[in-house]
Amino acid sequence: MLEVKNLNVHYGSIHAIKNISFDVKQGEIVTLIGANGAGKTTILQTLSRMIKPTDGMILFKEQDIEKVSPQKMVSIGMGHVPEGRRIFAQMTVLENLEMGAYSRKSNKAEFNKDLELVFKRFPRLKERIKQLAGTLSGGEQQMLAIGRTIMSHPELILLDEPSMGLAPILVDEIFNIIEEINKTGTTILLVEQNANRALQIADRGYVLETGKIVIQGKAKDLIENDDIKKAYLVLCI
Repeated sequence: MLEVKNLNVHYGSIHAIKNISFDVKQGEIVTLIGANGAGKTTILQTLSRMIKPTDGMILFKEQDIEKVSPQKMVSIGMGHVPEGRRIFAQMTVLENLEMGAYSRKSNKAEFNKDLELVFKRFPRLKERIKQLAGTLSGGEQQMLAIGRTIMSHPELILLDEPSMGLAPILVDEIFNIIEEINKTGTTILLVEQNANRALQIADRGYVLETGKIVIQGKAKDLIENDDIKKAYLVLCI
């Protein structure tokens, strides 16, 4: 579904992403793990065309997306839940979800059906449908950000640090929701500092250090890797 080949990204003279290659197959959960500053968020922003790479190729559904504009990425099937949630704080829960469906030009019946599916997965959002999004708790805002993306019917969701700043009980809930979304057929590329939880739900993983992929493999193997345990898992367990 997604193939990244020899990707390089610079911020001025800083070489942020260094010749990385990876792929995400349809139906998988693939995770990118690494410390702050490793380049995880930069990769997602490059995939969704928010940042222009220096060179390399990105294929989505076998299509080179080099000339696809950022606003068109949603319509071709890629959704992005950014770090920090980025919900529209001064709009209601319902208005945020309506924005998620904007690119699809669905009719009222289709929209209502999708809305009910989101509310079934996130019942707390239904309870707060008329509430301003900025007044929601951190966990509820994360649910709204994911729900807004689901409204666009993505085939692939890029999830950037969905557990950041959440209480442990909410972290478990968010990861359970990610698994549920994947089971409905949506492919997931997950960026996480919580390596332990990410690897528990992922099929495969890539470990990033200063813009390079240093280790890759099946998630069940990575979670048992001694080097990864020492570097990333001790603080997360």
